[in-house]
Amino acid sequence: MTASSAEERLARWRTALQAHGYRLTAARRAVLRVLARSERALDATQIFDLARRQAPGLGLVTVYRTLEALQALGLVQRVHCNTHCASYVAAEPGHQHLLVCRGCGRVWYFGGDDLGSLMQSVAGESGFVVEDHWLQLVGLCEACRQAEQAEGSRSGCKEEAVK
Repeated sequence: MTASSAEERLARWRTALQAHGYRLTAARRAVLRVLARSERALDATQIFDLARRQAPGLGLVTVYRTLEALQALGLVQRVHCNTHCASYVAAEPGHQHLLVCRGCGRVWYFGGDDLGSLMQSVAGESGFVVEDHWLQLVGLCEACRQAEQAEGSRSGCKEEAVK
């Protein structure tokens, strides 16, 4: 992730949550730490499993409520993955888009897009008023591509040996 550090994120999130009246319990802080430090999109149960190591009394409801609060404040972004209905990743300030690896779940941010003319065209043709957009490009990162190629090479060698 080329973005703010986990500690910068945590500080920003704590300030925002407290400013909106949320208590920073040990359980909620554990959820924040897991999300702030992750370079991968995590679903609620993954966050729960990782955060429970830091806060054994953590309940899954607290994870969902914390995710809901963070998303409402624009601090996390929902990522739609093939394997999970919804996963979450830290949102960065400003307008950012995501590259999501379908192999390892790692996320990279990228800025800039020229979707204005496309959105205007779609709006004009449909009569729909476009208010916002988000862009997530899904594929394989270099490491997963190499691992997949290596696996294919190994399985190819095994097939040759069996013949």
